[in-house]
Amino acid sequence: MARTKAVLGEGSRLADHLAVAYLALNCPLERVQQVLDELGLQSRRRRDLPAEVVFFYTLALCLYRTVAYEEVLRIVVEGLRAVFGDAIADVVPTKGAISRARARLGSLPLERMYAERIQVVGREDKSGVMYKGLRVMALDGSTLDVADEKSNAQYYGYPGASRGSSACPQLRFAVLAESGTHVMVGAQMGAYRVSEQTLAKDVLRCADSSMLILADRGFAGYPMWCEAGRRGSKRLFRIRDNQVLPVLCELPDGSYLSEIFPDLKTRRRAAKGKSVDGVERVRIVEYEMNLEDGSIRTYRLMTDLQDDSKYPAHELASLYHRRWRVEMALDELKVHLNENMTLRSKTPDLVRQEFYALLFVHGAIRKLMATAANTSAQAAEALSFTAAFRIVRRRLPGSVAFPPS
Repeated sequence: MARTKAVLGEGSRLADHLAVAYLALNCPLERVQQVLDELGLQSRRRRDLPAEVVFFYTLALCLYRTVAYEEVLRIVVEGLRAVFGDAIADVVPTKGAISRARARLGSLPLERMYAERIQVVGREDKSGVMYKGLRVMALDGSTLDVADEKSNAQYYGYPGASRGSSACPQLRFAVLAESGTHVMVGAQMGAYRVSEQTLAKDVLRCADSSMLILADRGFAGYPMWCEAGRRGSKRLFRIRDNQVLPVLCELPDGSYLSEIFPDLKTRRRAAKGKSVDGVERVRIVEYEMNLEDGSIRTYRLMTDLQDDSKYPAHELASLYHRRWRVEMALDELKVHLNENMTLRSKTPDLVRQEFYALLFVHGAIRKLMATAANTSAQAAEALSFTAAFRIVRRRLPGSVAFPPS
């Protein structure tokens, strides 16, 4: 039986939610219009759905995942009419007109505004944000289901299945998340067949020398290690238990210095005492953890923080487990904001548009939470994303969306 889309109550002002999303990010309407002009997407004539309206409408869809397209737009138009006046038609366009308007807008404005406005926001004195002058970041990737349409299936592809075939195509993405606030920056997405490592290399373009990057075993190869350090970032990666590493020098805290090589041929040449290029000096920290089921798990960490007196092994072992904060951020995006739903856009470019809108809105909510934490004794990571999201949707309809100007 088909599920009926929800209808919002009379008098609801969805534009209030939009105002929070972009005002909290210092993203005024004028900047949106400027980006649209730069991309050649500004409406040359006043349509029923000007590009600015469609931009904010796309964000609104992320706040109300289960509400019908037409109903969301009706509420948005009601709130935006104060800005655009009679240029906004009294009759809400059909679902087909809405889809065509989104297609005209495309994904580039959302990508541009996400890259520009979603940045690290953690205050240095707040718990979990920094480690000895370095901003703690975590690198990871995940997937999202997209609508099972022919064009999506051809572009994004299906994941493998042990029996039969998967229900929906999937996109794959990678992000760099701020540990103390869960804000995800530099997100890159692609087809399911594109590896997380490939996407992560593009994500790392937003890294800099102020950061310490945590990553799991899937990112611990030599190319990714070098890419993460190319912009001056410090690194703390988990590596495979069976990875062969020479012990060059044992340190007082139980860690040791070692080397990694670009390939096996280079390692063999170095073992014979020959001169080689591309050798990276690293420090290895090994430890064990007792799990709840009584088993013991071994961890091996690789870092370029080589001073064992300044960066003791036990501190690095504890710090690495903050990598799970990116898992929590991904859960917020996929489960709480997206409500475990399939992205409903039916073409590859609209899927991309919807994806960056989700990242934008998640970042906006997380920035609000960080701002709230800055006025209290709490850390942003201690606040509930679910509660903040519900407050945004429940309490704001009574406020004013736009100033009189």
